[in-house]
Amino acid sequence: MGNSLQDQLLKAGLANKKQAVKARKAKNSKEKLKRTGNQVDDEIAAAAADAEKSKRDNDRELNRVKREEAELRAVAAQVRQLVEMNDLRTSQGDIEFSFTEDGLIKTINVDTRHRRDLVNGLLALVRRGDKYAIVVRAVAEKIALRDSSCVVVLNDRDETDETGDDDPYADFKVPDDLLW
Repeated sequence: MGNSLQDQLLKAGLANKKQAVKARKAKNSKEKLKRTGNQVDDEIAAAAADAEKSKRDNDRELNRVKREEAELRAVAAQVRQLVEMNDLRTSQGDIEFSFTEDGLIKTINVDTRHRRDLVNGLLALVRRGDKYAIVVRAVAEKIALRDSSCVVVLNDRDETDETGDDDPYADFKVPDDLLW
């Protein structure tokens, strides 16, 4: 009974002399560190605190990025819903309406009434994916608040009457077959 566990393991053949010496040295070095002070423990604690702080910072950054992505998805969903609910374009029109987008001139077919209202600024042209929708000016302004890149054409409102008194060309009507 007086034998230590280490001696019993050596006698049973479960451990060898080399392992026993290694264990004894490890135990002695731990005791020596305890006697000399907690300098190593303080360094380990400081390193652990630094690691935890950097992990928290990384987690905050990751959460911020996720929040921004969620906000972008929410804005895109709001824009999509506004466009789908307020699209006035029910069928293809017979008149081409030309507009510029990203430096390219593009055309879509619209009705005569829609073309007139687009030019006068009462309606706006909005991009929805690879298609275009015609919406009321107020809806286009709401869409522009959320994502201005979706609004393709939003002309200034034409408040003047087409047959104004100060119009020097009032006597000269533009022919119906001449469209720009």
